[in-house]
Amino acid sequence: MTASALFNTSVMGMSAQTTALSAVAENISNSNTVGYKEATTHFQTLLTSFQGGNDADGGVAASNVIEVTKSGTTLNTTSATDLAIQGDGFFVVADSTGNTYLTRAGSFLRDTQGRLVNTAGYYLMGYSSSAAAAPTDPSGLQAITIPYGKEIGNPSTEGSLTANLPSTAATIAAADLPSANASTSTYSKKTSVTAYDNLGNPVTLDVYFSKTSSNTWEASVFDASTATNGGFPYSSGALTTQSLTFSATDGSITSGSSASIAVPNGSTLTLDLTGLTQLGSSFSVSNPTINGNAASQVSSVSIDKDGTLSYVLGNKQTVSAYKIPLGTVASPTNLQALSGNTFAVTKESGAAYLGDANSGSMGAIASDQLEGSTVDLATQLSNMIVAQRSFTANSQVFQVASEVMQVLNNLK
Repeated sequence: MTASALFNTSVMGMSAQTTALSAVAENISNSNTVGYKEATTHFQTLLTSFQGGNDADGGVAASNVIEVTKSGTTLNTTSATDLAIQGDGFFVVADSTGNTYLTRAGSFLRDTQGRLVNTAGYYLMGYSSSAAAAPTDPSGLQAITIPYGKEIGNPSTEGSLTANLPSTAATIAAADLPSANASTSTYSKKTSVTAYDNLGNPVTLDVYFSKTSSNTWEASVFDASTATNGGFPYSSGALTTQSLTFSATDGSITSGSSASIAVPNGSTLTLDLTGLTQLGSSFSVSNPTINGNAASQVSSVSIDKDGTLSYVLGNKQTVSAYKIPLGTVASPTNLQALSGNTFAVTKESGAAYLGDANSGSMGAIASDQLEGSTVDLATQLSNMIVAQRSFTANSQVFQVASEVMQVLNNLK
């Protein structure tokens, strides 16, 4: 190896160790940064010339790589909008101009417009929980907004009712069924459920079950506010009347398993009745589940592991508002690291695609938690010492090469 080759090799060595020291410095400075991914230095040999045989001038090249897929430790917090991902995937965030990025930094707070934004100024993106289908790419998402203090009242649109109708009940004549809405109307069993109209007002619905023949029943639903002295006749007719048929073998419902109810001043309520049975036991009703809510202010939020963000109202009801999807790419290690702990897709990483949290290959979302930095300070300090010594050793090679060149220049 010539003296000039010694110069080149030692300079490349110092340059490579400078690259390693820069990664160490970046890691140490971000040891407490939420969601930060450690940078590691990769070294590779480099031939600068080759003249045949086994003698080749060479050196080293180095590059820093962000360990994108490495997960940090979980930190507990007291904010419901502090989010951590347990498993694979990234939060989708957007800047003020609408450009979308990926991040694992999940510390979000409300801005003046109620949007969830992290410390780097990126907005958390999601989609309405009422959407017919989830978007397939980030362009279909919107900034998540939490309108604290705003009154929200949603009409009931769907629900379910589970009950057992006694198979030994007496048959009721057609003229005396609740659907006739006569003063003589009677019934086998009755329950009431609460729905909500368009303004969030509660609407009590009286549900009558009447046996009409063997294994056949009639269900009639009335607006309780129109009852005369608490019973028949109601001032307005049935909101819906449904014929129900049950299996003589196991008592399960075989027809009439869904009822459409036009809630007064509200929407059409689709009531799932598949949980009805006709068995030889007493009448029993499980707690009905009907969506919609009474008008009340948004006081807080809750976020489930599948990414469902719900408003918690002052009356303790919860209203599903958004789904927070997770994004990923085919090759996460080829994402481009940007300021603010964000990553941009590249040609090498592949396009971003979305998936629901806690499903498929996507991790679960944990509320009141944050993902800490992946940096281990002890390891970084050790790496710094190694890089420093290697830099010093390469500088000694450079000094020796300088002395050799000086000797050669002084030859006569």
